[in-house]
This record gives sequence, C-alpha cells and structure tokens, in this order.
Amino acid sequence: MKVQIDSGRCQGHGRCYDIAPGVFGEDVEGYGNVPGNGTVPPGNEREVRLAVASCPERAITLIEGA
Repeated sequence: MKVQIDSGRCQGHGRCYDIAPGVFGEDVEGYGNVPGNGTVPPGNEREVRLAVASCPERAITLIEGA
C-alpha cells in the first residue's frame, strides 16, 4: 500500500500528519507531504485509512497493492 498527497489540493489542515505521523509529514509551510516513496509501513494501515477519510480536500490518494 502506498499514499500520495496532491499538493495542489492540500490546504494544510494537518489532519494527515496528526493522525498518522509515522507516514505523513509537513513541509515548512505546514502542508502535508509523504516522506520517502509513499510506502505505508506495516502496522500503519488503519491510521492511513483514517487520515485519507479525514482529509477535507480529499488530497490524499491511497494506492492498494503497491
């Protein structure tokens, strides 16, 4: 499973990195990002799904089976 954030849609609410700090980070302006290649570490799947569902702009894409 992988995730990616559409930087054009992200408004910097920070829910993703508050919910799943082991997967998401923030840039210097407070917008969400995905450090590394976006692979979700084992054990973080539940938090990532919650972060995806909690994004008000729907800026996070979840790629199953990647």
